[in-house]
Formats: sequence, C-alpha cells, structure tokens
Amino acid sequence: MEKVAVVGVVGRTNAGKSTLVNALVGEKVSIVSPVEQTTRNTVRGIVSDPRGQLVLLDTPGLHKAVGTLGTLLNRMARRSAAGTDITCVVFDAAQEPQLEDIGWMQRIAKEKPEKVVFVLNKADKSPFFETMFRDAWKEAIASAASAEADRSDTGGSVSCSPVWVKAISTTEGGAKSVLDALFDFAEEGEKLFDDDIVTDYPRKLAIADTIREKFLSRLHQELPHELGIVVRKLVDEGSRWCVEAEVLVNRPSQKPIVIGKAASVIKNVRKAAERELKDIFGLKVELELWVKVEPNWMKNQKLLAEMGYLGGLV
Repeated sequence: MEKVAVVGVVGRTNAGKSTLVNALVGEKVSIVSPVEQTTRNTVRGIVSDPRGQLVLLDTPGLHKAVGTLGTLLNRMARRSAAGTDITCVVFDAAQEPQLEDIGWMQRIAKEKPEKVVFVLNKADKSPFFETMFRDAWKEAIASAASAEADRSDTGGSVSCSPVWVKAISTTEGGAKSVLDALFDFAEEGEKLFDDDIVTDYPRKLAIADTIREKFLSRLHQELPHELGIVVRKLVDEGSRWCVEAEVLVNRPSQKPIVIGKAASVIKNVRKAAERELKDIFGLKVELELWVKVEPNWMKNQKLLAEMGYLGGLV
C-alpha cells in the first residue's frame, strides 16, 4: 500500500507557500505574486508520486489583520492547519524572523503536533538567517515549557521536534528536500484522489484567482487588497468556456486605474488571463470583465461567500 498524507502548508504572508506548493505539485495550482495576501482561499494541490500521494492545503498567509477580510484570512489559515496529518511551516529565511513567524513557532510549541516540517525557503539568498530561525524556535520551546510548568505541579514537558529542511522553491528540484521530508512522515493508506488530478479547487474560484493575479502583476501596489473578482457566469460550450466576471473596487477613483488609459490595463489582463486559463483547462476561455464600484465589498458577507472566503468559518 502507498503512503498518503494531508499537509497543511502554513506561514506568514509572502513566505513563498504558493510557489512551494506549485513546485511540489509540478503544475501551477496557486496564484503567485510578490504582493502580500495573494492567496485568499485554501487551495488543495495534489502530489502523486511513486511513493504515494500528498494533499497539500495552500493557506492564506498569516498577517496583521485589517478589516473583515483580513480577519477571515487569518482564521482560515489557522483552521486549515488543524486536522491535517502533517504541518508544514514555510519561512522566508532571506529575512530575519518576523512577528508572524514567531507566532507560528509559538503555536507549534504550545500545541505540539506530532509531525512538523519547518521549511527555510529562499536558501539561495544571501544573507540567509537559518541560525536566527533556529534560535527563535529554541525560545518558543522554552516559553511554552515555562507556561506549561506554571500550570502544572509536575513541570513543563514540550515534546515537539520539527524536521528542518532548506528549499529554493523557484528552481527545478529545489523543493525535493521538502517532498522527501513529507513522504517520510506519511503513512500507508488509500489514495484520496486519482493520479491525474492536481487540484480539486472549484473552477470559478480558479478563474477568479487567475484574473486577480494578472491585475496584481500590472497594478503592483496601487490597490491590490481592494481588488476583488467574482465570476458571475460560466457557460460551458464544450470546446470553449464563456465567462463573465465582475472586477470589484471600493471607490470610484479606483475604477480608471483598473481599466487603464484607453482600456489598456483591462485588455492586457483579459488576454493574459485567457492564455493562462487555456493552458490550465485545456480549452479556449473567453472572458468578459466588468468593473464595478462596490463600497466596502471586503465587509460584505454575501460577496465574501461568493468569492469562497467564508466557507464554514462563520
């Protein structure tokens, strides 16, 4: 019987989780951008290997929450880590440990999951702060042991020993050490998905994510967190899909930014998204994009539910 495991891939925002998941799967299942909070849903990437199968849950990055959407994303990240077979914490080790990194270490030290992999990502960068991350973990263990001792007459007992691996998730073979560590933890069981499936992410959400990624690549920091995509209609005509989607912005002043001069931005985004969606789904995808001003859409429960951000969390 082959090995099987469900893996929660967690960490602070922009640590490289989605890039790592894509590298492990061997195909693009999560959108990638240098902009923080790129991943807003939990995406399942499925690795089929001669050793067995890993189901990777790519979660939103933990960050300082602002508003309803930010709080939901943090809650989604924390809950996605619960109930998995393996917890895989991704750190951007090209930077010194940040508050959110320390937070994940403290959570692991307190909850003591049995199977944990700490990934020091971006190992090709210099400086590389491996020692600082290892020291931060020692401090988290000591803090957790002290807190446990205060609650118990028998003293503290923290028994959690993560496996540390280095990764360069942007290069071919750069994530092999992570894959090996995860399969070492996996146990024998029945596969959860057929071998030819790389993700079970709903197609409407995948289309919306692809469109948003193309806007992020064009707009950079101009309004990334205030941009939402809702796929309103998908007509499957067999050899092609006709998709209508709304591009949501908060304020009227943001609408011309998203459209661009002579509609240059939205045209470029549409063409780029259509090309990528054709590669992903293997058929022609025709997009119609409509920009709509929706004040405070990030607090609108109905819209958040349509975008898949609520799930079973509220």
